[in-house]
Amino acid sequence: MSGENTSLQRTIGYTFHRPELLEIALCHSSYVNEHRKRGETDNERLEFLGDAVLELVSSDFIFHEYPEMPEGDMTRLRASLVCEPTLAVCARAFGLPAYIRLGKGEELTGGRNRPSIISDALEALIGAIYLDGGLDAARSFIMRFVLNDIENKKLFHDSKTILQEIVQGDFRNERIEYEVTGESGPDHAKIFEVRVRLGSRVFEPGKGPTKKAAEQQAAYHAILSLRQE
Repeated sequence: MSGENTSLQRTIGYTFHRPELLEIALCHSSYVNEHRKRGETDNERLEFLGDAVLELVSSDFIFHEYPEMPEGDMTRLRASLVCEPTLAVCARAFGLPAYIRLGKGEELTGGRNRPSIISDALEALIGAIYLDGGLDAARSFIMRFVLNDIENKKLFHDSKTILQEIVQGDFRNERIEYEVTGESGPDHAKIFEVRVRLGSRVFEPGKGPTKKAAEQQAAYHAILSLRQE
């Protein structure tokens, strides 16, 4: 077990009995493709398992936490909590991307910042914890690092729709405009910056690998600002 992975275990508050599971969880297929002679195993099977564990734990949490919520709303809430962008945010919050093992090509094309790779690694980590310590250990991890700050995560998932509803209710004479204010990075790994304009007001910009993702983050910042007023 590398020193870096020991540091990750301290961060998440879980020590593996079978540290090889953590090694696999952090191993992207691009790394395996470049190190076939070493017999490396990628994290795709663990990701499959972790996805199922995450769905079970999040479903159980929503069922008991929101006893009056209809089935359709439960489904939408679960989707907002375990979707790729939200999981990537959760993983970044405790520094997971730094520990993912990537191939050189994937590294050079911005893979370490790609939400799909980050969210897959988080699900693989959940699968590894489940195999190593059982459902209770996996549930504890999920509750601490995924099913936390629920209200903000609901906002983040579909901020543009929520902002539109706020404006229709309280600012009917004002129009929402999304403006691309910057682009950075090479063509294969661009980062877009977008800001929201509401009438004469301009809010903190959002950033993302696509214009849509940047718009969602910009809308999220606008919602937080409007709620403080």
